[in-house]
Amino acid sequence: MLNPFPHLTPERHAMQGAAFPPTAPETGEARALTELIRERRLSAVFQPILDCRAHSTMGFEGLIRGPEGHPLHMPDALFGAARRHHLGLELEHACRETVLQAFAELRLPGKLFINASPACLLDPRFKNGETLAFLRRLGLPPSRVVIELTENQQITDFPEIQATLAHFRSLGYQIAIDDLGEGFSNLRMWSEIRPEYVKIDRHFITGIGQDDLKFQFVKAMQDLAETCTAHIIAEGIESAADLQTVRDLGIACGQGYFIARPVPAPATCPRQEVLDVLCSRRVAVFPQAMATSSITTARTLLHYIEPIDPRADNDLVFERFESETQLEVLPVVQEGMPVGLINRHTLIDRFARPFRRELYGKKPCSMFMDPAPLIVDENATVQELGLILSRAARHYLFDGFIVTSAGRYMGVGSGHDLMALITEMQISAARYANPLTQLPGNVPINEHIDRLLKAGVRFAACYADLDNFKPFNDVYGYRRGDDVIQLLGQILVEVADGRLDFVGHIGGDDFLILFQSNDWEVRCARALKLFDERVLPIFTAEDLQRGGLVGENRRGEEVLHPLPALSIGALLADSNQYESHHEIATAAADAKKQAKKQRGSSLFIERRRSHFLPLVGLEALSPALSCPA
Repeated sequence: MLNPFPHLTPERHAMQGAAFPPTAPETGEARALTELIRERRLSAVFQPILDCRAHSTMGFEGLIRGPEGHPLHMPDALFGAARRHHLGLELEHACRETVLQAFAELRLPGKLFINASPACLLDPRFKNGETLAFLRRLGLPPSRVVIELTENQQITDFPEIQATLAHFRSLGYQIAIDDLGEGFSNLRMWSEIRPEYVKIDRHFITGIGQDDLKFQFVKAMQDLAETCTAHIIAEGIESAADLQTVRDLGIACGQGYFIARPVPAPATCPRQEVLDVLCSRRVAVFPQAMATSSITTARTLLHYIEPIDPRADNDLVFERFESETQLEVLPVVQEGMPVGLINRHTLIDRFARPFRRELYGKKPCSMFMDPAPLIVDENATVQELGLILSRAARHYLFDGFIVTSAGRYMGVGSGHDLMALITEMQISAARYANPLTQLPGNVPINEHIDRLLKAGVRFAACYADLDNFKPFNDVYGYRRGDDVIQLLGQILVEVADGRLDFVGHIGGDDFLILFQSNDWEVRCARALKLFDERVLPIFTAEDLQRGGLVGENRRGEEVLHPLPALSIGALLADSNQYESHHEIATAAADAKKQAKKQRGSSLFIERRRSHFLPLVGLEALSPALSCPA
């Protein structure tokens, strides 16, 4: 990838005539680089760019190498030397011709992505028609060339670069921006330049299938690209899991070592391993967001209120409250440091008494302020804030708190906003992740079912539920009940294949596993076996000996309840039978009810609506584990 050269100045843009500036220092490295450029001892390599939708190669990125075995063979060394010796534009010019000529000679199909720094685009040798004439001699139309604008060099004059790119677009070139997400300025580049292609930095793609934060970043970029009709190219695809996640996100194109490495003469068609991933009917299990409350801080609740000096008189404070009707508190700050807080109702109540305003109106406001307000740092978490507020005096709930950064005033937060945020976060957490097991909750479960149906994937929806769990809770208490629920969640995660199977926690002792694994029945059988084994240490010796729990029924009579067991109702599903997660949920719950009719841990498979055979036959299981309808 061509590196930009931030040291280049407008004077160098105007440089014409001599191939090399007379000021280039004559060091050994400089002479070596000059010789490589003058003698065209550079070679091109090409990395295919995959069209994830058409399952074909849509183009190639042209990259450059120095001579094999030379100290300047690799791009980092080559362009590092050019930057040190002010030969950046000369090197880019040589690289451009080398890549274009090799692309034409190899007769590669599709588009050619060729790197260019902003300084290079403004170079007269790029704008004077020399490159266009070179393309004509090679028989390459500009419409097959995508100018890949590197982001590392900061653009300070957007109108100039916009005018330059408009010129290139008028000739037929298309524009791409590189390494989206690597720096802060490239989002502005996207907005200002409106490229046809946007490359997402490899940092956000490599390992995306296991990293929720990367996943959310890329999903946001994809949503933005759809809004402005740009094509996303995901760089850094290094595994089948990366490619599958990129494919299922709907990203148009991909590039990376898993697809193909840069070579002098690349293959023009994707290799079979890549096509297998693209053609797979399996749906990627997206990483799930955990509760975010731990990283939500006081800064989120901050509202800036212009503070008042402690030497200001009370009349001025009163006037502020009268003119700013939404103002409930007024922070008192001296030289940037908070020293107090004045409550609207407290001050007005004091002034409402006879002659109080006349007596105290001209006195400093510090006499009526709370000299010990609640002060928190901007990095205090919401949980910490809630705990502090719950332990503080009641008036702090109404007054709120002052937010500081390194002890200096930043703004004010209200107790009302804090309570609203905590409530909202608790509701959101319950919908997206069960707080007991941290497994995905109802919203992610429903979203994954709908994705499976939309993709036309055959899958098994298995509803897992505990039998006789209420009597166990009554006898052993809710804490041991939570232990059993967590145990079940761990077992289901253990038996599932995290790359293919989705484990969700509906609530209480109800779980749903969406299997894409071929051997899903064997995995269910293993879950039943593991539960029966691992739950035993939780029971007392007496309960194990008698084979049940002694409790009372509704009439107060002593009865013996069976020990808790695991029931799994399995539903074989595809989009030919079901249209939404609502139908899947209802049918899976019905299958679970049938499983619970059997004594002990059991698996019931609903086959009446199945139009396809299970991928692993029941002969692999004990007959007691399945009950065909």
